[in-house]
Formats: sequence, structure tokens, C-alpha cells
Amino acid sequence: METRSITPAHKVVTEGLRFPEGPIAMPDGSVILVEIARQTLTRVTPDGRQQVIAELGGGPNGAAVGPGGKIYVANNGGFTWHERPDGRLFPGPQPEDYAGGSIQVVDPETGRFETLYDACDGRRLRGPNDLVFDDAGGFWFTDLGKTREREQDRGAVYYAKADGSMIREMIFPLERPNGCGLSPDGKMLYVVETPTARLWQYELAAPGELKPVYGFYRGEKGRVLAGLGGYQMFDSLALDCEGHICVATLITGAVSDIWPDGSRVDQYILPDPMVTNVCFGGKDLRTAYATLSMTGKLVCFEWPRAGLPLQHLNKD
Repeated sequence: METRSITPAHKVVTEGLRFPEGPIAMPDGSVILVEIARQTLTRVTPDGRQQVIAELGGGPNGAAVGPGGKIYVANNGGFTWHERPDGRLFPGPQPEDYAGGSIQVVDPETGRFETLYDACDGRRLRGPNDLVFDDAGGFWFTDLGKTREREQDRGAVYYAKADGSMIREMIFPLERPNGCGLSPDGKMLYVVETPTARLWQYELAAPGELKPVYGFYRGEKGRVLAGLGGYQMFDSLALDCEGHICVATLITGAVSDIWPDGSRVDQYILPDPMVTNVCFGGKDLRTAYATLSMTGKLVCFEWPRAGLPLQHLNKD
């Protein structure tokens, strides 16, 4: 796989956030995101002001716009936190007050929220992380699990209906599955594993249905489209209009632009080892917004292609 490093000119939109993730670029120029350590859903205005929309508790980790303009949040249940003398934050293991993970639905106008799912087939959700909507009234989400002092959960991927009527476990096990996304035509699901820095590709037979792929050990699963060498980890992801998979990459501190065939990756290097998420907004969706979580910043820079429009943004 051909690799290339690029250092883009970037602008700091705001700083002082408490471990931001899950950005959504809104039509009015604001960005809605979560602050995991602050336990909030927060709006960042174009001039950098921060407005708390809702105090969600636990660990709000990923966010997406769903039907009716509601914000769906993957809540991982919380972390313990290590704060360095310079103010940088780093998430630790499961906290003592951990009560489980959930999918929450927030009204961005009023701040009211409710829990949509906290279990599947009698098993509690452990650490929901990221989610993506399709065009059939459903969404995929990852459950990375929780880490404790001497053990950690096995991760899974779920498919659920936005109205709360159905949830199914679709892929198990994975090694701490994190970001997830759908191809522009909706026929391919992408999921990354954090510690392995692997990008998995799953062909869909229909919305919410995987095509069977029979192989050793991971029968009825997908295939690895790309993987990074060295000490790097994958976090969340987004797709652009040409089907490139844009993955926030830890340790390196970058957004990795992976070609649809897995043949090449360009890494856009940013000044934080924990670049955790990316989304697209601005004119023609060519502005990439990235969360720099250790330093608490939201930054933006120009992307070489337009981002993929979000399913329920400007469509309801």
C-alpha cells in the first residue's frame, strides 16, 4: 500500500473542550459534537463559542443526525480520566460508577433526551462508540466494550431501527470496533478496529443485512481492506463523495485518507496524537473538521474532495 504524509494548513475553530468527539457539521455553520469528559452534547458556533445542548452523563462518544433532526448519541458509559499538568486529557479504564452503555436520542432545540437502547437480546450494551444512518430508517453502531485493570470486553457491531422497534447484533467478535460508515451507494459497511488499525469491509445484501462471506474463523463476516503498519491505532471515520474512507488515526495524529480499493493512504498530520474524529461541512462539503481530543480542540482544513452528505441532514 502506497503511503504519503501531508501537513495541511489548519484553523482552530475552538479550544478548551473536554475530550471532544463525534462532530456533525450543521447547515448553519455550527458544529455539534460530544465532550466525553464533560458528559455533554455541545454546539460550537462559527465564531468558536460553545453552547451546551444537553448533559447526558456517562460517556457520550459518537453522534449522528437522525430522523426529524434529532441527535442520536452512542454513550460508552464513561471513563476514568488522567489529566496531565499541561491540561491534556487521556481516557482510562471503566469508572467505578459505570452503569452500562446506551444509545440516546436528543432534541437539539430543547436539550431533552431519552435512552433508545441499552441492551440487545438480554445483553447490556457495554461501550457504544460510533453510529451511521442508512436510507431505510435504521443505523449501524459499534460497541467497543470497556476495559478494566486486567481484562477487556470483546466488541460487536449492531443494526437498529431509529424508532426503537428493533436491534440486532450483526458482527461479533471484533477487537474494539470503533468508527463505522457506509459507502456512497449504501452497499458497503466499513468498520475499523482500534488496536489493530484494520479497516474491515462488509458487503450488504440489503439495508441492515450482511452478505455471507464464508472463510476461516470469521465466516459470514467481511474482509480487511487496509491496515496500517507500525504503532498506530484507528478511531472514528467518515466517507467522502468518491468513496474514500477517512479515518482518524491515533498516535500518528492524523486523518488517514484510504483509497476505496485499499491501494493508497494519504495521512493528513495534525498537532495532537489523539485525532479522534472527522466530518465534512462548509461550502460544497470540502471543509474537514477534526477533533483533537487530548488538547481539546476542534480544527478545520481543506479536503481534496467533497464529503459524503449525511443521510438525515437537510433531508427531513
